[in-house]
Amino acid sequence: MLTALLVIFLFVLMIFPHELGHFLVAKACNVQVNEFALGMGPAIFKKQKGETLYSIRAIPIGGYCSMEGEDSGDETSDNPRAFNNKVWWQRILILLAGAAMNILLAFIVMTGLNIFSGFPTNTLEAVTQGMPAQVAGIEAGDKIIGINDRDIKTWAQVTEALDEEAKEGEPITIVVTRGIDVRSYELVPVKGDDGRLIIGIQSKISHGFFRGIKNGAQSTFEMWKGIFSSFAGLFRTENPLEQMSGPVGIVQVVNETRTMGGYYFFYLVALISINLAIINLLPLPALDGGRIIFVIIRLITGRAITDKIEGTVHAVGMILLILLMLLITWSDISRLFG
Repeated sequence: MLTALLVIFLFVLMIFPHELGHFLVAKACNVQVNEFALGMGPAIFKKQKGETLYSIRAIPIGGYCSMEGEDSGDETSDNPRAFNNKVWWQRILILLAGAAMNILLAFIVMTGLNIFSGFPTNTLEAVTQGMPAQVAGIEAGDKIIGINDRDIKTWAQVTEALDEEAKEGEPITIVVTRGIDVRSYELVPVKGDDGRLIIGIQSKISHGFFRGIKNGAQSTFEMWKGIFSSFAGLFRTENPLEQMSGPVGIVQVVNETRTMGGYYFFYLVALISINLAIINLLPLPALDGGRIIFVIIRLITGRAITDKIEGTVHAVGMILLILLMLLITWSDISRLFG
C-alpha cells in the first residue's frame, strides 16, 4: 500500500508541474484553456471556473492542459485566442513550459536535498587521535587552505589533492587557518584500512542555504548531462528496450527506494522529472519537441503544411508512442519475472 501511494505521489509530482507549466504560460499568452486535468479517465471531481474546467480524473497517471485550437485541425477558426492562432514564439514558449517546469522541480528537489543533507567543507569537524594530522598539531575547527602548492577552497579539492599529492613515506604540507592565524604543518600520510593514504581528518558538514542552491543547480545540470548521455547510448546498444523502464519499472524502483529513506525517493523524483523533460523535448510527433519542430517548419513554409496534416502526424505519433510504451512495459514485466 505504501509503495502504491508513493508511486501515485511520484506521478503527481511529475505530471502536475509539467501541465501547470503549459497552463500558466498559455494563460499568460491569453490562450483559451478549455480544461486543466490531473489524471486520466473518468472525472471524479470537476469545477468550472470561467472558461476553464478543472478536473481530477480517476487514473492518477498523466494529465493534460486542453487548449482551444491545439489539436482541432480547424484552419478556419476565427477565435483569436486559439493556440494555433497565436504568434509562433508564444506557441513555442507554451510548449517549452512543461519541460521547463520539470527542470525547475528537479532543481528545487536537489536544492532541498543539498540543504537538508548538507555538504562537506574544508573546515575540520574532527581530527582522529593518533593519526598524522593530530600528531602534527592540526585541530578540529582548522580550515584547510593549502596542500603542498595547491590552493584549497572546497572539501572536494582536499580529497583530490590528498589522492594526487600523497605518496607513501613522503611528507606533504598542510596549510590551515586557525582564527586569524595561518599555520603550516608537515606530515606523512599512512595507509588506511582500504589501502588509501590518509591523514585522519573529518570534514565539517554545512547546511548553508545559498550554497545549497548552488549545489542544487550543479546537481541538476550533472543529472541532465548524465541522462542525455544515457539517451545517446540507446543508439549504440543492441537491445535498447533493456535500457528503458516504463510504469512497471518505476513501481519496482520506488519499492526499492521505499526502504532506503526519503532522500533516495526524492532523488528519484528529480531524476524522473529530468527524464520527462528530455523525453518531451525530443523532436518526435505528439511530443512537445515535435510540436515545436512543426511550429518552426510552418513558420518557414507558410501554409504548405495544414493544421489537418500536422494533427494527423501527431495522432500517428501518439499511436507509435503508445505501442512503444506497451513494448517497454512488456520488457519490464519480462525482467521482473525472468
